[in-house]
Amino acid sequence: MGRGKLRIYLGAAPGVGKTYAMLSEAHRRVERGTDCVVGFVEHHSRPRTEVMLHGLELIARRELEYRGSTFTEMDVDAILARRPAVALVDELAHTNVPGSRNAKRWQDVEELLQAGIDVISTVNIQHLESLGDVVETITGVRQRETVPDEVARRADQIELVDMSPQALRRRMAHGNVYKPDKVDAALSNYFRPGNLTALRELALLWVADRVDEYLQEYRGEHNIRSTWQARERIVVGLTGGPEGRTLVRRAARLAEKGAGGEVLAVYIARSDGLTAASPKELAVQRTLVEGLGGTFHHVIGDDIPDALLEFARGCNATQIVLGVSRRRSWQSVFSPGVSATVARESGPDLDVHIVTHDEAAKGRRSLPVPQGARLGRSRIIWGWLAGIAGPALLTVLLNQLVPGLGLANDMLLFLTCTVAAALLGGLLPALASAAFGSLLLNYYFTPPLHQFTISDPKNIVAIAIFIGVALSVASVVDLAARRTHQAARLRAESEILSFLAGSVLRGEDSLHALLERLRETFTMQSVALLERSSEVDAWTTAAAVGTSPVSRPEDADVDLPMGDNMALSLTGRVLPAEDRRVLGAFAAQAAVVLDRQRLVDEAEKSRELAEANRIRTALLAAVSHDLRTPLAGIKASVSSLRSDDVEWSEDDRAELLEGIEDGADRLAALIGNLLDMSRLNTGTVVPLIRVTDLDEVVPMALGGVPEDSVELDIPETLPMVAVDRGLLERAVANIVENAVKYSPDGQPVNVSASALASRVELRVVDRGPGVPEEARARIFEPFQRHGDAPRGAGVGLGLAVARGFTEAIGGTLTAEDTPGGGLTMVITLPIAADGPAVPPELSRTPRRMR
Repeated sequence: MGRGKLRIYLGAAPGVGKTYAMLSEAHRRVERGTDCVVGFVEHHSRPRTEVMLHGLELIARRELEYRGSTFTEMDVDAILARRPAVALVDELAHTNVPGSRNAKRWQDVEELLQAGIDVISTVNIQHLESLGDVVETITGVRQRETVPDEVARRADQIELVDMSPQALRRRMAHGNVYKPDKVDAALSNYFRPGNLTALRELALLWVADRVDEYLQEYRGEHNIRSTWQARERIVVGLTGGPEGRTLVRRAARLAEKGAGGEVLAVYIARSDGLTAASPKELAVQRTLVEGLGGTFHHVIGDDIPDALLEFARGCNATQIVLGVSRRRSWQSVFSPGVSATVARESGPDLDVHIVTHDEAAKGRRSLPVPQGARLGRSRIIWGWLAGIAGPALLTVLLNQLVPGLGLANDMLLFLTCTVAAALLGGLLPALASAAFGSLLLNYYFTPPLHQFTISDPKNIVAIAIFIGVALSVASVVDLAARRTHQAARLRAESEILSFLAGSVLRGEDSLHALLERLRETFTMQSVALLERSSEVDAWTTAAAVGTSPVSRPEDADVDLPMGDNMALSLTGRVLPAEDRRVLGAFAAQAAVVLDRQRLVDEAEKSRELAEANRIRTALLAAVSHDLRTPLAGIKASVSSLRSDDVEWSEDDRAELLEGIEDGADRLAALIGNLLDMSRLNTGTVVPLIRVTDLDEVVPMALGGVPEDSVELDIPETLPMVAVDRGLLERAVANIVENAVKYSPDGQPVNVSASALASRVELRVVDRGPGVPEEARARIFEPFQRHGDAPRGAGVGLGLAVARGFTEAIGGTLTAEDTPGGGLTMVITLPIAADGPAVPPELSRTPRRMR
């Protein structure tokens, strides 16, 4: 008897249709003649799911007594006795009632599989054990019922039941998932769009990883070595050189072009441990790769191209990114290099990208160092070896192995050593080679031998020509080196000047970044931009970067005046005169950036003044109309009461007094909002933060709304929040009054609260006309009223004041759609540091209040 097969329907959240899909599969199998039974299915009173149970054989559940209550669980013994071909077992992560055969339902399923029974089950992504912490961070709810990932990964088939967050929320709003009395709470808490989107992404990624495992197993079983381009995997070959950062970033951009792209950086080391890579640079590149979402791999292999291709094919990569070879052009004669070899042997299933890079960018030194040799230290060393050791070795060879070649041939051979020294090391090694070679020629090869004398005048001419040719070649090589150095320097200067010109055109105004670029360009310790008001005033620092910047130009190693009252001061080393041109360009750009920053600051102040002027203008408009309206009503009522011409009845007098009271209330509310807005604009709102309970503050904010217009749902078990009670009460009052104003008759505004992770959310839900998404930002601006709000409905400050007060106490105020129509205002508040922890389940007792 073989082991049964497990098929799992995986979903991102309750309600996506896992159980429905499982029952549909059962009906298909029954129609094909498969013996299929329902071991345990929980339909949660969902009509469509309940209908799907018709026509399927149900195994009676087992009843268990626990703490005076009766519970039902799956009867494993009954299923084993029945021995069907397929058993349906819902909710794989379920915890059985104490006293059951097993503690977990997945253990019951394991018994059925061991008995050779195929099982079809369901589970949500949040119930996988490894994702518990992630799900808690996203939703604020800790899942207590979990299933080990290994159990799910051992499944023979995993099918994702997917649904967009918007579709799931519509399904819930229509009552297809939860009962109507639970829909609003669920949509406001666990089933928010952000939560559902994150859970959906988790499910998709988990299933994608499982698909990769299936694919690797299949390729291994069938010994498939070619690449199957089912998913973009990009391998980056690193050498430990600075060009690796460029390659990693290039590979990351390639991966972003396709959904699900993956970057794998690999460094291949020789088995003997010999390497020229910089450990520090490799560590930097590893951090960069992981920061971009890729992985770093260290592989051992003596044949680097072969090892790289083997790694790429082993991980089913689709692309390889390599850098242009750093070797000299003449070295390609002996070997084509790693990049060319990989490109030639990659085959049609692997794309190879050869990326150019700038080797001269080491340490971001943009200008060549003026000190030292222009040909490089290694070339100078080889030049001295060729100029000194070469003639000495040549003398030994000519005396011992091939004597008697003749003075002319000997001179040509010695001239070769001198030319080689000139080509490699420049003028000084060539001069030394010419002098040393002429002495050796005179002593060993010019008669009389072994004496520093020359008997034949022709030999004197020959040696003189030899020295002249050597000096000429050395001079030409040295001149070429100097010209190359100058060209490189001019190129670097042009690149820097181009960068500065581009920054001007792009409008970049970061003075700190510009000075940092200057410091890195010249490898200085610090750079400071100093200025003063006049020649008699002290210097002040406008901007500075680096360690220990100077405060006076006299203390700097390099001081570049910029007019009478500004100077650029650098410390670290003394710069040569040839660097002053580029330094002057930096100084000019720094002055421009500083002026631009000050102009921007002035423009911002002007904008603030213009905004204040706009508010004053709107305030005058509000005073001229919205404040005049209630005043006119009050004055008319008072005038009527004082009139001697009319005898008012008690009912009339009461009506006029009520009108006076309503007008005074409206006037007080308008003036209160105007004063609050003025306090916010002037920055005089100083919150007094205290730890408090929401159920003590929110009811106090509902005094200004009609009775039965608000349904309050604030659990007493909510954690305490750190807020200013007065500011929060005022903010909530404005929001609730606005919601009641736009809610239809008979549709109370719902005010509820819930705890999520380290925050508490207060939601004010109305069923009014709502606000389009593009207009939601404007409703929080002062003196703004959306749509066709009638004049006299307020000056448009309520929501602006509410947001200002909410942000002043460390919270946020946002607007969302209400499922089914309307607008939901969400106030997010921080939980007090010393407040109680969020309980696993919050009691919710709705109360209808005024």
